[in-house]
Order: sequence, then structure tokens, then C-alpha cells
Amino acid sequence: MQERSRQPAIKVVDIRKSFDDREILKGISFEVYPGEILGIIGPSGCGKSTILKILCGLLEADSGEVIKYTDEIGLVFQGSALLNSYTVGENLGLALRGQKLSKAEREEQIRKTLQLVGLRDFYNHFPSELSGGQQKRTSFARAVVSTPKIILYDEPTTGLDPVMSTIIEDYMIDLEQELHAASIVVTHQHSTWSRTADRIIMMHAGKIVWEGKPADAINSDNPFMHQFAHATKEGPMLNGI
Repeated sequence: MQERSRQPAIKVVDIRKSFDDREILKGISFEVYPGEILGIIGPSGCGKSTILKILCGLLEADSGEVIKYTDEIGLVFQGSALLNSYTVGENLGLALRGQKLSKAEREEQIRKTLQLVGLRDFYNHFPSELSGGQQKRTSFARAVVSTPKIILYDEPTTGLDPVMSTIIEDYMIDLEQELHAASIVVTHQHSTWSRTADRIIMMHAGKIVWEGKPADAINSDNPFMHQFAHATKEGPMLNGI
């Protein structure tokens, strides 16, 4: 991680969210700084995806506060979410609609971003002509083509084989070094949070139960983190999974 800025890009203060009288988030607080990748991990249903939806504006918290010091946000969806009737270049171009760029400048920016993810020669291809990994990389490129200050990743390696997961994780690291953005990756994949995150928060049943560096997670005495990191059946999460 690069040297941390004194001002966070995102500050989350005591957010709570319920659905049909079920409290999903029970007072979550954290900060994310430019140049940092924060991993949010935990079992399915713990509330981590709800946090991401609140951060990108798809949901509103019932209480608490989300302070974003920039509106320049890129989102990498769990699925590639590409428009099949648009070429790769046109899909990326949609993310640049609000910028005052000439046609030549827009194309240069798109090709430069595709170069970052190894797809410069796929500008005129359609999503149906791409492999699953190439579609995922295209979604990465679309999320960052506008050089956002915040990047949100929703389960970026779910469903990928180990080799492709490693490739995607490498692109996440490379993009972070290139853009110096504040990034949040929601994941339950061990390799993803252990390789890409500078810091992680472990969630269970709507609460943060552990926070620290990935290197410290595997040897943690915290019962939640220990059970999750070692994928054991015995532990406090048994009733919450």
C-alpha cells in the first residue's frame, strides 16, 4: 500500500439496515483511504453485500452516515454486466458519457485502459466473442476508465478457476498501483482477500467481529476469524451460516 492520505475517501459511521424486521447491519463503522484496498469478508448473509449497495447508492441506510469525499466511483459487479449489443469499446464509452472529451480523446482513454487489463486488441469485439475471464477484465476496465477515486469490487473472483482468480487478483493490485484509489473488495475467497487487501474487516451477523491485516488473520486467536480463515466446522459461526 502506498503512503496513506490523512483524509479518508470513504467514512462509514454506525450504519444500520433492516429488511422486514430483520436487522442486517448492526452499527458498522470504518474508513478507507486513498491507496488502500479494504477487504470485507465473512460468510454468506453477514451483510457485506448490503454495505456495498449502500456505498454505491443502490440502498439507503436506516441510520448512521456514509461520508464520501468524492463522487468519482467505479463498480466492478459480481457478474460482468456488459451490454451484449455493444462492443468492448462502446461498453467502456458508456462510463465516459459525463466527461467532456473529444471522440479521439475518448478512444485514447478507452484503449489505454484496455491496455491495463491486457485487452487493447479487443476494442471492437462483442462480449459474446470473449471468454469469461476476458469479460471480467472488460468489466474491470469499464469501472476504471473514468479514473475513479473509489473502486468497489463485488465478489470479483467468484466462480472463476484458481488460475483466472490469480490473474484477476493481479489486475486488482496493478490497478490500485496505477490509480491510487480507495478500494473496497467484498469477498469470501481466501486468495482474494489474502493477496489483494491491505486491511480486512471480518463480519458476522451484521457486526464487525475482527479487523486487521491479512497476514495476521491466519494466526488470529479471534474465534470468528480463526474459523473463517481455516474453514473449520467448529466455531461461533456455525449457527449463523
